[in-house]
Amino acid sequence: MKRVLFSVLILIGIIVSTQAFSHYASVALAEKLQSLDTKEAMYYEKMDGKKVRCVLCPRRCVIADKKRGFCRSRENRDGVLYSLVYGKPCAVHVDPIEKKPLFHVLPGTKSFSIATAGCNLACKFCQNWQISQASPEEVPYDELSPEDLIALTSSSGSASIAYTYTEPTIFYEYMLDTAKLARKRGILNVMHSAGFINEKPLRELCKYLDAANIDLKGSDKFYDDMCLGKREDVLRSLEILREEGVWLEITCLIIPTLSDDMSYIRETCIWIKEHLGSDTPVHFARFWPMYKLANLSPTPVSTLEKARKIAVEAGLRYVYIGNIPGHKGETTFCPGCGKPLVERMGYSIVGYNIKDGKCKFCDERIAGIWER
Repeated sequence: MKRVLFSVLILIGIIVSTQAFSHYASVALAEKLQSLDTKEAMYYEKMDGKKVRCVLCPRRCVIADKKRGFCRSRENRDGVLYSLVYGKPCAVHVDPIEKKPLFHVLPGTKSFSIATAGCNLACKFCQNWQISQASPEEVPYDELSPEDLIALTSSSGSASIAYTYTEPTIFYEYMLDTAKLARKRGILNVMHSAGFINEKPLRELCKYLDAANIDLKGSDKFYDDMCLGKREDVLRSLEILREEGVWLEITCLIIPTLSDDMSYIRETCIWIKEHLGSDTPVHFARFWPMYKLANLSPTPVSTLEKARKIAVEAGLRYVYIGNIPGHKGETTFCPGCGKPLVERMGYSIVGYNIKDGKCKFCDERIAGIWER
């Protein structure tokens, strides 16, 4: 392990700083990045003239020698594509699993959470834009191998390791190697992702992935205008995760005037039920003004409640309202008898009535991962 102090900071829950470096510090960090060992990327094709085509995500970037792809985290060096972020997390924290949000995965447990710089989308509302929209050399990072991460996860008492904050797809090799070790140690692997990844790498990851929360951000036009991505690719990822048996939850951020159309929400809920099943939890999250959408207002609570009502009427059995601590929409209710099963106050569990994966009151089986 590289730093004793670093592990102490993690255990008390202090996130690695991601504030911008000065010009001179940025130059020094860039030089350090170039001098460190890199990891040859998976999922790319060699082309003529030392060009490569990355096939990790739907962008399929064609990258010239000494250039990087859209995500800024993968660089072509003399016709070989390298990951610049392997073993270099810029954010490390111990979170409650509820923060991912994963409400049907070991409630009340801790999840060791990591991210590296970069993203393969460009969402105008990103809450972690300081690191997701940065190049690896623009933010501070630490050097932690997959073995280091597993050791720190165990010492922190976390039941899972979460690949989160930015977009896990862009640190795919790092995530995959860590996930393989975690599986051997009985640590769950969970991911919060935009789901913008190609089928082959996703299916390989699914061999070691236990649970995922995927952002389903909006309509086709919303993805085009706000994210520079395609909704159809995310929908396919959702289907693949379900096919591969990964526990799946979905987050829909409701942004006023942009993704709050109730007809779209109804169509989305129907799609989820028909393609993923009625037991798929859906989280309608409140938007807070930030990044390039700081001019908008927070989502009205009434809008979130309307969305939840529509989802329930569409036949979804577990529907939540997020980013409003204390709202009853945080509670897991039994779809059989209607009684509260997991009562939450923000990220804290204040009531728990599930035993052996079933409702304590009526014995209804509750979908999810309730035991390690």
